[in-house]
Amino acid sequence: MPYPAAMGDFDDLLAANEEFAADFDLGGFDGIARAGVALVTCMDSRIEPLGMIGLTPGDAKIFRNPGGRVTPQALEALVLGVHLLNVDRVLVVPHTRCAVASSSEDELRRRVGESAGQDASWQSFGVVEDQEATLRADVAAVRSHPLVPDSVKVGGFLYDVDSGRLRQVV
Repeated sequence: MPYPAAMGDFDDLLAANEEFAADFDLGGFDGIARAGVALVTCMDSRIEPLGMIGLTPGDAKIFRNPGGRVTPQALEALVLGVHLLNVDRVLVVPHTRCAVASSSEDELRRRVGESAGQDASWQSFGVVEDQEATLRADVAAVRSHPLVPDSVKVGGFLYDVDSGRLRQVV
């Protein structure tokens, strides 16, 4: 049974939220992607999804997961974005020096198991052996989805976490 967070565990974040909300000017948006963009990228904290492509809040739909993979959940989000939220361009963006692209499944299981203090050999982490081949396959999965029309432009890019630059792969 999960335990509720102890009071005070999030005080710093709640205080920061109060400052954020004090001059909040993003209210009233209708939820569509004003720039018509959806972005699938990694959960890595070195990635600033909107900033790296010159957009601001309200411009794009963003889906993040380990490795920036086009998972069934990402495809679900993209279909909703295309049909209900003004998306007509999709960027799939994994990045350099990604843990799931530079570690083996066994290595990640070992490291997580050591950190957790228990066996993690049963957990899958979706390791990517060939990042560019996987990116091509992920872009193909979006392009070939029956609910993503051909009019939607889909591109695959690799983000360099050391330079901030995108390189189009597909």
